[in-house]
Amino acid sequence: MKQILIINGPNLNLLGKREPTIYGNRSFVQYLETLEALFPDVQLRYFQSNHEGELIDKIHELGFEVTGIVINAGAYTHTSIAIADALSAVTAPAVEVHISNVHAREEFRHHSYLSAKCKGVVVGLGLMGYEMAVRYLMNNVE
Repeated sequence: MKQILIINGPNLNLLGKREPTIYGNRSFVQYLETLEALFPDVQLRYFQSNHEGELIDKIHELGFEVTGIVINAGAYTHTSIAIADALSAVTAPAVEVHISNVHAREEFRHHSYLSAKCKGVVVGLGLMGYEMAVRYLMNNVE
């Protein structure tokens, strides 16, 4: 069975409560049930942390085992060379996801340290971006 690791970074534990006009009104745990129903033949492993080192540790722990990684590193996207290095260090291909259109937001959000280490980037399509990332990894990775 294929396994996909979904990693969410800081403040994404507040989905459903945080700025619902930008991020919607569903928690990620609620949305994860939708993903599991859409992909019954995939084991989705979910991890969220507000701490950079914990995100890196999870990439190291599972990045050689899983079929792929879907990562929304939140604000660390724009600051963390260390997370980018962790993605480079493991064999699992990654897809970067952003719920909001980061290019329509503050200037500092326009640059990602992770994008160059990922197979692709899904931006601004809400939670559906996770579905698209999982679908890509399931159809394009052995």
